[in-house]
Amino acid sequence: MRKAIPFLLTIGVVASLAACSPADSTTAEGSGDCVPTSSGSASDAVEVSGDFGAKPEVAIDFPTDVSETERTVAIAGDGDLLAVEASTANVQFSLYSGTTGEELSATTYDEAGLTPFPVDAEQFLVGIVKTIECSTAGSRLVGVIPPEESFADDASRESLGVGADDDIVFVVDVISVDEPAEPALPRADGEDQPAVDGFPAVELDDDGRPTITIPDTDPPAELAVAVLKQGAGETVEENSDVVVHYVGMNWTTGEIFDESWARGEPSTFNTGQVVSGFKTALEGQQVGSQIIAVLPPSEGYGEAGNESAGIAGTDTIVFVVDILGLG
Repeated sequence: MRKAIPFLLTIGVVASLAACSPADSTTAEGSGDCVPTSSGSASDAVEVSGDFGAKPEVAIDFPTDVSETERTVAIAGDGDLLAVEASTANVQFSLYSGTTGEELSATTYDEAGLTPFPVDAEQFLVGIVKTIECSTAGSRLVGVIPPEESFADDASRESLGVGADDDIVFVVDVISVDEPAEPALPRADGEDQPAVDGFPAVELDDDGRPTITIPDTDPPAELAVAVLKQGAGETVEENSDVVVHYVGMNWTTGEIFDESWARGEPSTFNTGQVVSGFKTALEGQQVGSQIIAVLPPSEGYGEAGNESAGIAGTDTIVFVVDILGLG
């Protein structure tokens, strides 16, 4: 279902920063007003200049030696507050060695380099979360992070050239803040709609998983979409991130070639990343809806088909999709 897309991480650093936090570390304690991590002599001593959103000039009084993360605000923004767990900061950043002052990695400081960091110490280094939480969009922050609140494994350190006893210095521009998305539904909860002639029949089990029965007729020659359940949630806009459960079946063979239900969890993707008929079928629909889409080859995998999925270049394919949320 998903097109092959290169997944690029900024010089591998996001992969190294993610999911590496020591298990017994915690983020800075906050209140309803959100209490940020305190500054200290090490973070205050980092000299940062340059325009917000552009690559900064950074001078570090190295070697740094801190026992817990220190956070200094170099530029105070007045945008949205990054205060809620599961909120996401969209950032540009540069990472330095606290021992040598050398740059370890950086984003590209353009649209392609904009990187999302969830406020979640289970996903990112504790010190990174301490640096960005309770900040506002438009802010430039300096975090000096000790080894105890950075990398928990040697491989991540070595990939960036960080010694086991080295602090890291994190200079980050918070470009924007995304509030957490509404929790995804477990299944489509919209109002049942009348069946449409010419479409496969769909029956649901107790959990909501569809069973598709292909009619003994030729498939439609053009893309055909029908709403089986009409939801009342947000509308799927063009190139939206969506959370869905789906079953994909080959009309010609009657075989299921892909389904999220069998994997036990929904799939999340951008509607700009899937075949054209699937994109068209989803966009404009509402969360909570269940749809059925019949895609001729021109709206699916084309004349080449998809050999690994058992889809020939002449096969029509069918999707039944529960739209559970927006990503």
